[in-house]
Formats: sequence, C-alpha cells, structure tokens
Amino acid sequence: MSAASQGMIQGDVQSRIDKWVARYPSDQPQSAVMAALRIVQEANGGQLTTALMDEVADYLGMTPIAVYEVATFYSMYEHQPVGRHKLCVCTNISCMLRGSDELLDYMKQKLDVEVGQVTADGKFSIKTVECLGACGGAPMMMLGKDYYENLDEKRVDEILDGLE
Repeated sequence: MSAASQGMIQGDVQSRIDKWVARYPSDQPQSAVMAALRIVQEANGGQLTTALMDEVADYLGMTPIAVYEVATFYSMYEHQPVGRHKLCVCTNISCMLRGSDELLDYMKQKLDVEVGQVTADGKFSIKTVECLGACGGAPMMMLGKDYYENLDEKRVDEILDGLE
C-alpha cells in the first residue's frame, strides 16, 4: 500500500479499510477493493467520484482502471448523487411478475422523482436493480441495508412516511 493520501482515506476511513486489508494476504491489498469503495462511498454521502476511486487505487496499489472496472460493474456503487434514503427496487422477473413495475411507477409519482434522480429536498432517490435475491418475497426493495418484501402501495406508504 502507498502512504495514506491527504484526501478521504485518513482517520476512521483509513482504519476501516485497513481492517479489510488485514483479512487478505499481505501482498494482496487489492483484495479489499470492494470494501474500500463501499467505505469511501459511505463517507462521501453515498457517491463515488473519480478522485475518490483514484485514492482507493493509490492506497491499495492498484491501477485506477482496475478500480473503475469494479466500481462500474457492481450496482451498489453510485457515481451520481443519491438521496439520504436510496430506494433500490428490484425489477427482475419474480418482482416484475408480482407488480414491481406498477409499484415503481407509484413510488416515482409519490416522491415526484425519476429513477436515477434525487428528490428536490435531497431525501430520496430511486434506483432499479436487477436482482436482490429475495424472489420469494416479491415485489421487494432495499432501503439502506434493509430488505422490504411483499410490497404494495400501502406498505410503501408506511415505509416512506416513517423515514425522517
């Protein structure tokens, strides 16, 4: 690993990344790239920037393109601003067959926001995802680290109205 950068990777962020790096062989710090990206993204309000990805690459001794490949492949990494509450709505076949498209339309109308955008107050953003692995509880969404299954409009209202 290179010396700690003067940007985001310092203090608590650095110690959290170092804990992940320690889980892997000492000559392979790049193995912690996914965790490092998640940690840096969380510390930056839920969004990765090119500068932050470059910091991760430098810190883990990787080429920037190798980090970009990871950050653009996986859907949990965000490259645009997100709301304080990011609603990830599953649109895969099980959820689609059980009404996720209609539920997504309802959420967009209720929040007055399109997929990939942030509400005017910065509170919500909506993202469609391919699969969250909860097909038995379709339709479903992920909010933060929590799954909400067997959704309908009433349940969505309860969830959204209960958020600060």
